[in-house]
Amino acid sequence: MATALIVVDVQLDFCEGGSMGVDGGAATAAAISRFLGTHEADYAHVVASRDYHEDPGDHFSATPDFVDTWPPHCRIGHAGAAFHPDLDVGVIEEVFSKGRFEAAYSAFEGHARSGEHLAAWLRERDVDAVEVVGIATDHCVRATALDAVRAGFATTVHLDLTVGVLRETTDRARAEMAGAGVTLTGAR
Repeated sequence: MATALIVVDVQLDFCEGGSMGVDGGAATAAAISRFLGTHEADYAHVVASRDYHEDPGDHFSATPDFVDTWPPHCRIGHAGAAFHPDLDVGVIEEVFSKGRFEAAYSAFEGHARSGEHLAAWLRERDVDAVEVVGIATDHCVRATALDAVRAGFATTVHLDLTVGVLRETTDRARAEMAGAGVTLTGAR
């Protein structure tokens, strides 16, 4: 089995001080880097996703409902779209950008610089298992893990290397992922 690690949306806007900062985001960035410092060799590939919005339409709102609409975040050309400085990006082989002109939650909606989508990129490299870490457990991590299972990849989420927005929605996401066949490891 060739396994890839997918680092989901560890960006400044999703960490403390960002436009949609999640408590524990910066600590999660640092924890992922520490993990990679000792486990990078366990993976055939390490990739990352990022929200990268230009004009995502109704995804942005001045009066967000925090379900379907959100404050502006991770805009191309703005500092908040950058990866958190505590995330070691030197080990990331490819970045998959998502949501330029629409809402996008899953890393599998993203595309590489070449335009290739994540599932195709992984299959071309004979990856059959993925492990998922990042921000936020109850949104983009959840969507990425569910899409990974749908795409036929054996999927694990390291809960100790993720952080959720709210306990209630994170608990629901964990149950949904487990019910879909995602293996959940670690505690959070």
